[in-house]
Amino acid sequence: MSNRSSEYKLIKAKRLIDGKGEYPILDGAIVTQGSEIILVGGEDLVTTRLKAGSVPGATEAWEAGVVQEFDYGDKTILPGLVDCHVHLNGIGDGRIGNELTLLPDEVLTLQAARNARTHLYSGVTTVRDCGAKNQTTFMLRKAIDMGITVGPRLVLAGRPMAIIGGHLSYFGIQATGADECRASVRQLLKEGADYIKITATGGSTVTSFPTHPSFNVEELKAICNEIHKFGRHAVAHCASTQGMINVLDAGIDTIVHATHQDPDGTYRYRQDVAERIAKQGVFVNPTFHVGIEEIKSIERKAESDPLTDLNRQALDRFKMSYELKLDHFARMRDAGVRMVCGSDSAWANYTMGGFQYEIQDHVVGGMSPMEAIVSATSDSAKSCHVDDKVGSLELGKQADILVVDGDPSDDIRALSNVADVFLDGALLDRGNYI
Repeated sequence: MSNRSSEYKLIKAKRLIDGKGEYPILDGAIVTQGSEIILVGGEDLVTTRLKAGSVPGATEAWEAGVVQEFDYGDKTILPGLVDCHVHLNGIGDGRIGNELTLLPDEVLTLQAARNARTHLYSGVTTVRDCGAKNQTTFMLRKAIDMGITVGPRLVLAGRPMAIIGGHLSYFGIQATGADECRASVRQLLKEGADYIKITATGGSTVTSFPTHPSFNVEELKAICNEIHKFGRHAVAHCASTQGMINVLDAGIDTIVHATHQDPDGTYRYRQDVAERIAKQGVFVNPTFHVGIEEIKSIERKAESDPLTDLNRQALDRFKMSYELKLDHFARMRDAGVRMVCGSDSAWANYTMGGFQYEIQDHVVGGMSPMEAIVSATSDSAKSCHVDDKVGSLELGKQADILVVDGDPSDDIRALSNVADVFLDGALLDRGNYI
C-alpha cells in the first residue's frame, strides 16, 4: 500500500454546485488526492468509480479504508469563492487611502495578513489584490508560502500604475509618457506582479479628478501592449465613461467600477460603450457594496449625532449612486457584458470577510442566485486568469472547496452560512488565528 493513500478525501453533501451554472447535483460528492480534484459528480457514480478501480490509487485506498470521509448531510458543496477585487492593506475603518499610506509597511503587511486570513476563513479561497503599498503583499505571499501565516491564493499587482498625483499614486508607480509606462510595467513584473492595475481615472485620492481620465490612450496602449507581451493581464479602475472608452481603445482585460459618468458628475448610461465592452469580451467588476457600507456608516452616525448638511448630501449621493449602478448593471448585462464579482474591501468602511454581501448585491441587480454564484467563482476566476486552476469543481483543478449550510442556489444568503473551507484539499482550522 502506497503512503499516498492517506492523501485521499471523499467529500459529500446533499447538493453540489460546480460553479459553471449547471443545476445543483443532488447527493453530490468529490474525491481529492492531495490538492487536486480527481472525481466529482453524484455520490453513487463517484463511489461506483472508486470501487471499479477506474482511478488508480484511489481504489486501493478505498479498499484499505484509508480514504478520509466528510459527510455534510443536508449542506451544499461549492467551489471556493474568488474575490477579484480586494485591497489587502485596507483597514475598513473609513480612513481614506491618503491616510492609510502614512502607516509603515510593517503595519500594512500585518494588516494584509489579517485581512487575507479573515477572507479565507469566510470562504474566499482566491483574491486579486488591486493595489498595495510597496512590497507589502509580496511579503505576505512569501510568508504564506513559508507557512508563517495562512491566506487564500493571491493574484497580485503590487503597486498600481498612476499618473503623477493620480488615484492611488501614493501606493503606485507614477508614470508619464509611453516609454515610462512600458518601463513601469517591466519594473512591476520584476517585483513579482501577476498583472497590472491601472488607475485610468481619478478616484478617492484627494489630488485626483474622479470623473476625468488620467493616462492618455497612447500611454494606456503602451501599458496594455507591454503586459500582454508577457502573457499577463491588465485591470483598469474607471470612474467615468471616457475612462472606459480610453481603456477599451487600449485593449484592457477587466474594467473595475465601470461608472457611466460624465465629466460634470452626471450619470448617463451609454449603450454604445456597453455594447463595445461586450464585443471586446472585457469583464466588468461593478463593486456595489462598498457604497452600501458608506451609507450604513453615515446612518450609524445619525443614531448618536444630528447629520450635518455635508453628511446628508453624502448620504443622498451614495443612495443615488447605488440605485443608478443597479440600473446600469442590469442594462450592461442585457447588452451581453460579463459581470464578475469583486468586493473592493477593505476600502473605506467595507471590512474584509463580507464578500458574500457583494454577491447578494448581484442578485439585487437582477442575477439569479446561480448566476451570482458563477460571477463569484468561475467567471471571476476567468477575469483573474486563474480559471485553469480554480473557480469550478472539475477534474484536475485545485481542491478549493466551500461547504455551506442551506441551498445558495435558492437563497443566496446561504453562502454566508459557512460550515467548512478546504484549500488545496486541506481542511482549514478556522479557529486558528496564529
